[in-house]
Amino acid sequence: MIKILRKELIIYTALLTVLILLMHPDMLSEPTARLGLMQEHSNYIHPLLYTFFIYLIVFFFRAVFGFVMNFFNKKGK
Repeated sequence: MIKILRKELIIYTALLTVLILLMHPDMLSEPTARLGLMQEHSNYIHPLLYTFFIYLIVFFFRAVFGFVMNFFNKKGK
């Protein structure tokens, strides 16, 4: 169980990092300015929510792909 949670947490963190860098490329050049804007607008939670919705979509596709692969593996045996 811990192994699964660790794997999903790594996927979520990687997804969060990729989305942050895609949506806000200035995070690489001026991270303090971007964090200052977040503090000014008090929108700390939106990156986590956006990532959670994208994670749900990715999780759904992973589940469907796993189901299909499992179906073909059982059919071949």
